[in-house]
Amino acid sequence: MADMWAFRDAVSRWAADGPGGPASDLAVQLRLCTAVLLEGASDLAAVEALAARRGRDLAAEGVCVVPMGGAMSVGRYAGLLGPPGLGLRLTGLCDEGEQRFYDRGLTRAGAPGRGFFVCVADLEDELIRALGTAKVEEIIRTEGDLRAWETFLRQPAQHGRPRQQQLRRFLGTKKGRKIRYGRLLVESLAPGRTPAPLDDLFASL
Repeated sequence: MADMWAFRDAVSRWAADGPGGPASDLAVQLRLCTAVLLEGASDLAAVEALAARRGRDLAAEGVCVVPMGGAMSVGRYAGLLGPPGLGLRLTGLCDEGEQRFYDRGLTRAGAPGRGFFVCVADLEDELIRALGTAKVEEIIRTEGDLRAWETFLRQPAQHGRPRQQQLRRFLGTKKGRKIRYGRLLVESLAPGRTPAPLDDLFASL
């Protein structure tokens, strides 16, 4: 049976100028109706973690969650998955600083931008603010990353910076760390503390 990973792989190849047939065929087999466009793999980890917490089977609901590999790719993915391509409803998350790229790409694809939910800096920043810096540092200790965190804090560039900014930067300093913590931060959210952009995204699905 077709699965969502196969569809994502097919879309990725299509976006790199490969054939669109495999993605189109899988979209029909999976009965897809909505595509959630995300900038990268860490956002995907967070969205999948929240779906699991809420007992949502997005694939069964006809929802595909697609990491694009960067905000600059939104026009390409919107064209492939939205009205000009597979005709799926488009939604997702974007960072405030990159909203202009989304607006331009979605307009080109004939897809309304109102279905996208805006994070002030990025999703990691939203999650850190929702949890509080003390809780995020507790998660870092629990995960065995305390020594790396303390070494990071001794770097001259981090002296005097707000703790929230330090934590956000730390999560991006090692390959794979943002992905791992994307899941961990969501799993640590208290009830009712889901950041608004993420909560609103799920309410729209």
